[in-house]
Amino acid sequence: MLEQGTKAPAFTLPDKDGNPVSLSDFAGKKVVLYFYPKDNTAGCTKQACAFAAAYEDFKSLDVVVIGVSKDSTASHQKFADKFNLPFILLSDPDRLAIEPYGVWQEKKQCGKVSMGVVRTTYIIDENGNIEKVMPKVKPDTNASEILDYLKAAK
Repeated sequence: MLEQGTKAPAFTLPDKDGNPVSLSDFAGKKVVLYFYPKDNTAGCTKQACAFAAAYEDFKSLDVVVIGVSKDSTASHQKFADKFNLPFILLSDPDRLAIEPYGVWQEKKQCGKVSMGVVRTTYIIDENGNIEKVMPKVKPDTNASEILDYLKAAK
């Protein structure tokens, strides 16, 4: 897991339409970068829908929202269409951002141990540095907690 104050690792990943998106595309803007396990699962859907519901608030603060998972671009396309998600979803099946951001970790579920994406959100400042790390976030409150933080920091 990366720490507050460190440089955010650069990445270029395809969005739901297959277009390359780089962190550097958003230089000068604050970015909410959230990593989640899988499209169309209960928790991930709650989290994505909460970000979608708050999207206009993020836009009014000039903040970019990006969701990242190992799912394919086709999966992201269906997920975004099904739930009308207005923000960027990036596909990272090779863990090119997932690993550098330290969110590929051992998980325990129902007594089984496996590797997977641990739900984590990073707020990256206008200079590309990690401003805040939110590990093991709750899907339904993550977006509102970030908005509260961003509004308080203004």
